[in-house]
Amino acid sequence: MKKNRLRKFDKLLEIPQEVYSNEPKITIIGFNELIIENFKGILEYEEYFVRVKTYTGIINLNGYGFTLENMSNDDLKVKGKIESIEFERIMEEN
Repeated sequence: MKKNRLRKFDKLLEIPQEVYSNEPKITIIGFNELIIENFKGILEYEEYFVRVKTYTGIINLNGYGFTLENMSNDDLKVKGKIESIEFERIMEEN
């Protein structure tokens, strides 16, 4: 009930969902750069493969020449030749 009120309030103020939720936001710049916001941690990091854990699942990056350019509490920037991106959703148990 309280969550619904907050969502209505956020919509009234036109606050983007990624600001008030844990949903990851992914920005892709060409085929060589990717920024992930709202992530929890890095599960695997290789020159050709990166796995990033988010609050709602796992993001898998495939390619080559990957480097972690910037990492903060808020976002992660990966550079390299991106060939594919895969998503693994974490199913919530009720």
